[in-house]
Amino acid sequence: MELQSHRTETVKEGRERQREGEGEDGVTAGGGGGGGKKAGMKRRHEEEEDEDETSPTKKQVPDHSVKVASHYNSLQEVGLAARSRSRIFFMRNFNNWLKSVLIGEILEQVRGAGPQQISVLDLGCGKGGDLLKWRRGGINHLVCADIAAVSVEQCQSRYEDMKRKSHANEKIFSAQFITADCSKEVLSEKLDHPELMFDICSCQFVYHYSFESEQKADMMLRNACERLKPGGYFIGTTPDAFELIKRLEASDSLTFGNEVFKVSFQSKGSYPLFGCQYHFSLEDVVDVPEFLVYFPLFEHMAKRYNMRLVMKQRFSEFSEEKVKKEHHRSLMMKMMALEPFPCEDGGRQATDSRGEYCHAKDHSSRAGVRLPLGTLSRSEWEATSIYLVFVFQKMC
Repeated sequence: MELQSHRTETVKEGRERQREGEGEDGVTAGGGGGGGKKAGMKRRHEEEEDEDETSPTKKQVPDHSVKVASHYNSLQEVGLAARSRSRIFFMRNFNNWLKSVLIGEILEQVRGAGPQQISVLDLGCGKGGDLLKWRRGGINHLVCADIAAVSVEQCQSRYEDMKRKSHANEKIFSAQFITADCSKEVLSEKLDHPELMFDICSCQFVYHYSFESEQKADMMLRNACERLKPGGYFIGTTPDAFELIKRLEASDSLTFGNEVFKVSFQSKGSYPLFGCQYHFSLEDVVDVPEFLVYFPLFEHMAKRYNMRLVMKQRFSEFSEEKVKKEHHRSLMMKMMALEPFPCEDGGRQATDSRGEYCHAKDHSSRAGVRLPLGTLSRSEWEATSIYLVFVFQKMC
């Protein structure tokens, strides 16, 4: 595996990291083919760097933001009954629980710094899936921004509905809703209150779309971080590039996945730092091009905005640590974040596919294990374990 670089100084520094063999979990950034292949790649890059930006022969790179916006605009809003019949019902609940824990703990840390009016930026808000989390967190103001206009409209409608149904003595946070491509447009210019500063920016399952180019990734970071207060947090979830590449390299083809998700790359063996595209599809939810986020570079770029990495964990590590706390376990049960195994009262598991619950079956046969267990099917776990959670903090 070899990670290629583009033109700028930031990326050149990323290349130096690769030459030093920086990687994770046995997937090194500087491995790959033989010397001749590398020399050929180097020559190609030198030719690319010598080529003028305005050359009419230079290949035009398509902008995938339009595809992403179109996909999410076309997704139909479905009710709770339909969602409960989804093959990935428990996986979505698990992801939702994980976000709830992350948001709750960060809000605790913000409040620990002293009483204040808490303002939050939800960058890539979608249809407003986290509105209730912010409500439970007792924040004072929320700015929701997303590239998909239909999603922003649905998010605003959810918010208005939430306000309408709230108790008379409950104070719901104020909110602003912005439709914008946050990888291209400066969000601070669109704020109702130009001087507004945020305590938290939350970017859930979104940041990887911006790694199409360095310019987009940097603009997304700017929008996430430039209006954070000193000590404020940038939190989020994104696919783990090292995990994706590891699975691709282990595959006999350019595709891997199972009955709920599929990842397809265009090639393997070398992976540019920006614009390394793959296609990701997830049962009834996602079917779009995405881009690898090389995390050491992401962390380096964040330093431009005076941000330091506080925490980065895979979903598996994060959930294993948090579930040790009683109140997190209680919330997990309340949110139905795991599927009961075996089903009670003659019910059926999420799938009848062979081997999906072998792990649960093996564990349940051990002495002293109380039934039913809480689990995810093998396919759901393979899908959700692609992701990682991150927390950056703005240095004072």
